Amino acid sequence: MFIQKDDWKKEKHMPVIEVPAQVKAGEVFQVKVCIGKEIPHPNTTEHHIDWIDLYFHPEGEKFPHQVGHFAFTAHGEAAAGPNLGPVYTQPELVVTLKVSKPGTFHALSICNIHGLWESEQALAVTVPGVAQMG
Repeated sequence: MFIQKDDWKKEKHMPVIEVPAQVKAGEVFQVKVCIGKEIPHPNTTEHHIDWIDLYFHPEGEKFPHQVGHFAFTAHGEAAAGPNLGPVYTQPELVVTLKVSKPGTFHALSICNIHGLWESEQALAVTVPGVAQMG
């Protein structure tokens, strides 16, 4: 399989999605995605995360919706040589959004050496005025 998955607590390439367990339909909330939460990922000219894509797949729908594509383009490059530059981007993002139904977030990231990685995180959504089961 060309898309890799693993436990983010032992694999530094896994995207980690942090989202509330439950939100109210139509209310704004934040989703954070980072790479290397437990074990830091290198952020050097030679070894870095190029981008993270975040998707939301609403429950019962065929296709996911792309929330965003986030590119990390500064890895210490400089005319003087690798890792001598003044800017290093960190592979993490925070996005603010709202949804109308439950579903699953999917994060894909790519390491310039170790390829494509994916993780997912479910989101429960309550609808005001609708009795909740459970």
